[in-house]
Amino acid sequence: MAWQNPKKGDSRLSGNVVIGELLRNMELGRFEMNYTVLFPCVFTVYLNPADHATLHGIFDFISEDAKRALRERVMELNNGSGLFGGKRSSKEAKEHKIACRDWNIEFLPHPEVPQGDVEIHSELNEVPEPAFRGIKTTLLEREPSVPDETTASRFRETTRRPNETVYGEIRYQDDSGQQVYLIRQNEIRIGRGGENQSVDVALYTNDEVSRQHLIIRRDAATGIFTVTDLSTNGTSIGGKRLRKEVEQQLPDHAEINVGEVLTLTFERRP
Repeated sequence: MAWQNPKKGDSRLSGNVVIGELLRNMELGRFEMNYTVLFPCVFTVYLNPADHATLHGIFDFISEDAKRALRERVMELNNGSGLFGGKRSSKEAKEHKIACRDWNIEFLPHPEVPQGDVEIHSELNEVPEPAFRGIKTTLLEREPSVPDETTASRFRETTRRPNETVYGEIRYQDDSGQQVYLIRQNEIRIGRGGENQSVDVALYTNDEVSRQHLIIRRDAATGIFTVTDLSTNGTSIGGKRLRKEVEQQLPDHAEINVGEVLTLTFERRP
């Protein structure tokens, strides 16, 4: 997952990319209870050895800046903003916090991580029980490289499950950078997400995008994809706005405009 995706031929890794990935990992790894939402507080950041050597002298500064960004994100959530920028109603009001005194961020080199990429493993607390395992996220379109003996008990992103058929892909750029989502299931929900509004593809953008903006479905028998708009501000394909809550066939290659905010590039894989 990218926050500032390196251009072809440019493998430089910036601090903004690392911090953006830490923020995404924290929000994706939330653990919800009746009155509380816990976020991961222990992060292991794996970098290509060349990137690790380049950034080695400023890890403390990156960590300090990242902790500030993480604290501010949790404060925003407790002050009334939903997980992906929306407003929380009183029914949704929960306390957001971490199970540690502070965030623990460790930077390690790993030869299997491509240069310019970053892979982050997280835990909810320093001594996690199996039910409190965190998640992995990676910057680019690949499977996680760093071995993990606790994979079975971790919460994993749907885009990172190994040994599953990929039916298609969605490429887009939101406020966190260039993203790629690999479609491995027959239904995906797309939007800003938030409490009580789960999505498979979380768009980091403003509230012109609905929490659940659209659904893409795949017919298991035919392999044909369809799209349904659920939003307030609309969804368009090729400049033609979809009728709300009316399922429509999705071309094998399509540009899906989410409101007037961003564009999803969809491609069906044979």
